[in-house]
Amino acid sequence: MSAKKKIGYSLAALAVLAGIGVFGRLWMVMDSSRSEVADNTVKLADFHSTDAAAIKRGEYAMRLGDCAACHEQSFAGGYKINTPFGELQTSNISPDRETGIGNMTERDFFNALRLGRGDHGFLYPAMPYTAYAKMSDQDLHDLWAYMSTMKPVSNKVDENGGMNFPYNIRLAMAGWNLLFFDNNGFKPETLKTAKVADASALETINRGKYIVDGPAHCSVCHSARNALGGEISSQYLQGGNLGDWYAPDITPNPHAGIGSWSNDEIAQYLKTGSDGKSVAAGPMSEAVEHSMQYFTDSDLQAVAAYLKSLPASGTPAPKAFAMDESARNKGALTFEVNCSACHGEKGEGITGMVPAFAGNGSMLNNPTNMITAMLNGARAANTAERPTAAGMPSFDWKMNDQQIADILNYVRNSWGNQASEVTAKEVAVMRKQTKAGSKLAVQQH
Repeated sequence: MSAKKKIGYSLAALAVLAGIGVFGRLWMVMDSSRSEVADNTVKLADFHSTDAAAIKRGEYAMRLGDCAACHEQSFAGGYKINTPFGELQTSNISPDRETGIGNMTERDFFNALRLGRGDHGFLYPAMPYTAYAKMSDQDLHDLWAYMSTMKPVSNKVDENGGMNFPYNIRLAMAGWNLLFFDNNGFKPETLKTAKVADASALETINRGKYIVDGPAHCSVCHSARNALGGEISSQYLQGGNLGDWYAPDITPNPHAGIGSWSNDEIAQYLKTGSDGKSVAAGPMSEAVEHSMQYFTDSDLQAVAAYLKSLPASGTPAPKAFAMDESARNKGALTFEVNCSACHGEKGEGITGMVPAFAGNGSMLNNPTNMITAMLNGARAANTAERPTAAGMPSFDWKMNDQQIADILNYVRNSWGNQASEVTAKEVAVMRKQTKAGSKLAVQQH
């Protein structure tokens, strides 16, 4: 046999092996065998559960999964989500036959949540099926029972009409799943991997891991993503860009993360939207309001225990920015006039309502959230324990890019704080990105 033929046969063999590997991988990510535990004959519109206990557990599973934040309280959908690939609108998941999921069977429902396969084809991972794949049969079955009690709402949603080409082609998600989707159930830690000494502590950590990695889908926001939108596993929970907002590092890093927070402070923040210094805003405020305030105390403590058990990210402490005297004086005066009434003259804030700047490490890292709040305003979560949700007014009309940069540099480098510089260019980029207004011109008389 000639050398050329040997090379040809070798390449053909490699191609066959590669094809087998791709087919095997595709089979794995599309495998719906776990859905076979679900009933696959009765449609949601025809199913009305009478199991009160299952319905109650299903409502709690809905809260764990934060369904209402995106699909609205009525589950009629239409909530807009901006992504780097265009604008998505959330599906109508009420039991309406024509515009909702009324024609889904329980097995269809399992496949949608676990595999990202909906009535109209593949779902986008903004619907966190990548995390819901970890949810248990029991939680999904109970959620199905709860969904059967919802009122059908007629609301036709063009879910991917705002997506840019070629991302509006749903079939392309098959390739994305092939590359990034892990269709495996929840895998608990062991005494060895969790590095704990007793079964009780392990049970708590595993409950927290199940919530974080499964229904609460924390990594969907708090982990960095690559250019195609796949989560970067090596940066698990180390912070992620959400466009107009930034989901911070929630590993035990002492500078960028929650290393200085106690378990009780973490639980309090998730339950109320504030640990006493930080106050949730933006998407996190919505998560607290619609989801986490309903968690049981034991589940809140489990989440805290799991997060504190993780290895800390390697993010270093930010380098302090040395402001020149003129800029510092301008920033101090602007702060006193515009901010001190709520945030305090010494950056002490109002406990549980208005974030403190002094001694609040969460204000000193990525400045995206502070810039967005300054430009467009923000609102704290409305929770049962803190029903008076404080509001942050917008200053896009009142301050130019340099003035906003100066005031942020002042608060991020005062009262013992040490943070990197915020530039006028960063503010300008965010002003354009969020479609914030410009500073109003002063009329001369």
